Amino acid sequence: MKRFLLLSFLFAVTTVANAQSLAQTSRPWTYWWWMGSAVNEADITRQLEQFAGAGLGGVHIIPIYGVRGYEKQFIPFLSDRWLAVFAHTVREANRVGLGVDLSAGTGWPFGGPNVTPDMAAKQWKVIDGKLTTELTKQQVKRAAPGGAGLVVDYFDKTAVRQYLTRFDSTLVRLPQKPRAVYNDSYEVYGANWSTTFADEFKKRRGYDLNSQLPAFLDTTGTETGIWVKQDFHQTLSDLLHDGFTDTWTGWAQSKGYKTRNQAHGSPGNLLDLYALTDIPETESFGSSRFPIPGLRVDKYYDVERFGTPHPLAMKFASSAANLTGKPLVSSETTTWLANHFHVSLSQIKPQIDELFTAGINHIFYHGTNYSPAAEAYPGWLFYASTHYGPTSHLWPHFPLLNQYIERCQSRLQRSRPDNDVLVYFPIHDLWSTPAKSAGGIHQLEVHHVERWLLPLPFGRLGEQLLQRGYSFDYVSDDLLAKLTVDKQGQLKSGSATYRVLLIPRCTYLPETTLAQIEKLAKQGVRVVFADQLPKQAAGFYQHQSRSLAMQQRGKELQKLRSVRVSQNVFQTLDSLGVRSEQLASSGLSFIRKQIADTTQYFITNLGDRFQEGWVTLSMIGNATQYDPLTNQIQQIEQRRTSAGKDEVFLHVKPGQSFFINVVKSARSVTKTAERSHDESVIAQLNGPWQFQFQKGRPALTLQQTMPMLTSWTTLSDSASYFSGQGHYVSTFDLPATLDITQTYTLDLGDVREVAEVRLNGQPLGTAWCILFQLTIPANRLRRGANRLEIDVTNLSANYMRLYDRQNPGWKKFYDINIVDIRYQPFDASKWEPMPSGLLGPIQIRRSF
Repeated sequence: MKRFLLLSFLFAVTTVANAQSLAQTSRPWTYWWWMGSAVNEADITRQLEQFAGAGLGGVHIIPIYGVRGYEKQFIPFLSDRWLAVFAHTVREANRVGLGVDLSAGTGWPFGGPNVTPDMAAKQWKVIDGKLTTELTKQQVKRAAPGGAGLVVDYFDKTAVRQYLTRFDSTLVRLPQKPRAVYNDSYEVYGANWSTTFADEFKKRRGYDLNSQLPAFLDTTGTETGIWVKQDFHQTLSDLLHDGFTDTWTGWAQSKGYKTRNQAHGSPGNLLDLYALTDIPETESFGSSRFPIPGLRVDKYYDVERFGTPHPLAMKFASSAANLTGKPLVSSETTTWLANHFHVSLSQIKPQIDELFTAGINHIFYHGTNYSPAAEAYPGWLFYASTHYGPTSHLWPHFPLLNQYIERCQSRLQRSRPDNDVLVYFPIHDLWSTPAKSAGGIHQLEVHHVERWLLPLPFGRLGEQLLQRGYSFDYVSDDLLAKLTVDKQGQLKSGSATYRVLLIPRCTYLPETTLAQIEKLAKQGVRVVFADQLPKQAAGFYQHQSRSLAMQQRGKELQKLRSVRVSQNVFQTLDSLGVRSEQLASSGLSFIRKQIADTTQYFITNLGDRFQEGWVTLSMIGNATQYDPLTNQIQQIEQRRTSAGKDEVFLHVKPGQSFFINVVKSARSVTKTAERSHDESVIAQLNGPWQFQFQKGRPALTLQQTMPMLTSWTTLSDSASYFSGQGHYVSTFDLPATLDITQTYTLDLGDVREVAEVRLNGQPLGTAWCILFQLTIPANRLRRGANRLEIDVTNLSANYMRLYDRQNPGWKKFYDINIVDIRYQPFDASKWEPMPSGLLGPIQIRRSF
């Protein structure tokens, strides 16, 4: 009996722990900057409890530069006192159900006081006709107290391992560990060499780089120069893979940590670098410029300088995860989405929906600051937006966004990829083009895909695949070598299965890769080459003979029945049974996944082309729709056309998103009679409106009758500075003939920014994202008189116009202090007032 009770107890404990872990990862996490590490136990506990109460799943601690006036409270990184407050953080986070990740350093990139010159980042320099080593002298950017110093040499495993010993004698002694350690995007500027580079190059490439120095230094694009530079980049990629990522990952796993890594920005193959990581992480920086009606974009954001997010870049992280069976793919999310104090919840949701369609399922907000309870408004802030902390205007309604993300991620994380096409990434063709980054190297960044990804045939093909509704992942040379083949001739790796291997038009290909393609084709894998077979081997060593051998292998390869060289890739894919979804051609973005026998689609309308209509899905079966905003499930209307196609009726307006689950069946549910999709207006609520200011800054007592809706900033001079909540009340009459037993839709029109609604004294809900619509349940409306009350919360930008002029001393941070979206000194006093409140029109519509 005792043994039974013990086993029952252990099972219960394990079940609770697993449930807690699932809840943590399905909820969004946040970057949590510790400014100067001037933290204390009481404020740490308070903020962790706030985060848990708001619906966050965890925090990622980044020690960063400090705050002026708090120097005596700075805690040096990894000192005994720092370790004590960090241990308290992990312990308290566990208590309230939060996870904790930690940057393996301060600021970025890795480096610090223990990095000696022989360990530091290096670049090549030609002296007396020979390549020699020179320090870049780069220092850790945004370093925290105790973290300043030289940046480590990412290409040298000995240097990286020596850097990590600092954590061996400190962090590993703690009783409770963080979940994961983290590495930010590669920003080691100008580094293109290492102490052992020349020896490693000769060992890996088969010749002395100095023997081909004129070709290496060539800027005219000679063939020899191209081949040598391919070898140079391949060696950098190998050393970054082995010297940093593999070394760091191995160290972390030996100490019981997972790893989160932003591989982008590096001069290596992103797929291989992401693949070594437990949680690959991409980045969503800036605004994607979605043509969603009513969606605002910050006009001051400099696209030419900073670029915009792109799903093709995001897919490098998710592809690596799918190919290696990693369940989580994260993203640094909404960095500089708009200027400080200007970001709305309605702007955040489409960016996150785009990440979901690219295979991301573990959102990290960028971000929140540790800020003492006693600190005056707006508290301590990081130099870059978006600000999600308790002093933000987002905070009162933050749980609604978090709940939406949790509902989405819980489904996305427990499903497996369902992508038919595996697209080879021909990085050697990229390396054959002139490099545009410092040090003459190709840095594969997520910000400016137009500089390296989109110009390649690979990038153009990826855009076409997206536009035509094909589901796909990328594969590298190394990952291709690890694939297996099932009895149906499908490629298998990690948690993914693929029907076709697609090789974009490319000139260069390693002969080992072509040999692997031949091996797979002989096992029945269907291989499609776009336009032509590659013509040359990659690299300089014995280039001609290797290219001739490769061309001969290519001729033999074309004789295989499973191999095609196609001038019309999409026609060929269709003939091979590869599924394309009509969703894309209709203007919708989606991701298709599998849960047991159910096909799951996450669908979002990030454009302005689609409203509603019949759409064919590649999966036939019984379809239901789940709305993560409302947590409601409903049956979808389906029909079979005269041509024998099964269609579903989708109603998804710009800005909306939902899941469709299709359970496989011999025949889909069919409805022979279409019902009306009438959304006509039954009432236009023109007012008048009784309005008054409620809680906010500055305190205002104004009450006024609005004959028609307008921005409250026009009501008085002081109203143009108000940030907080305004209260609206209006009454309206409905005809006695109205069928109040039906459900209806309340359309609030343009809301700046969040509206909490009560109808006839009962809560109706909160509208926080486009379309700003709420469902009116049956019997909630009354024939005759009805009373509508709406509390609207605006941005904090208007108040900062006043506060920044009256209290400029709040900007007291070291390093970069705080800047605007163009990295200029922050000055809110010159801003124009942001429209605020209900702008309408407000209508009651028939519900679809």
